[in-house]
Amino acid sequence: MGLGDKISNKAQELKGKTKETAGSATSDEELKAEGQADQAESGVKKGVENVKDKANEATKKVTGD
Repeated sequence: MGLGDKISNKAQELKGKTKETAGSATSDEELKAEGQADQAESGVKKGVENVKDKANEATKKVTGD
């Protein structure tokens, strides 16, 4: 995962946590749900990037790069 992707994913995760917390504090279920969705999306992106990284590492081992 590139540094830019890591930063973007972390920013999205933090934005989601902020929305979820604000939604909980104000009893705004829609905002809370948006925050949870942002966090879930960030987690999926992180998982995909980790799979890509592992595939690249495996390719390098096979090709000797």
